[in-house]
Amino acid sequence: MSGETIQLFNPRQQKWTDHFGWSADGTRLEGINAIGRTTIVKLRINNPVILIARKRWVISGWHPPLD
Repeated sequence: MSGETIQLFNPRQQKWTDHFGWSADGTRLEGINAIGRTTIVKLRINNPVILIARKRWVISGWHPPLD
């Protein structure tokens, strides 16, 4: 958004909870900082197909993960 180059999240070097959280309904991954937001956009983590799947997972009690 700012035009600044931002690195993507690296799970080998960074802690997931420092960069991401789940929406109140558990279907959308939300970035809590620039690295998280950039990773979500670039990897299309909240694409329409996965949002439908996550909604079903929430209804089934499988999602979001507890840790």
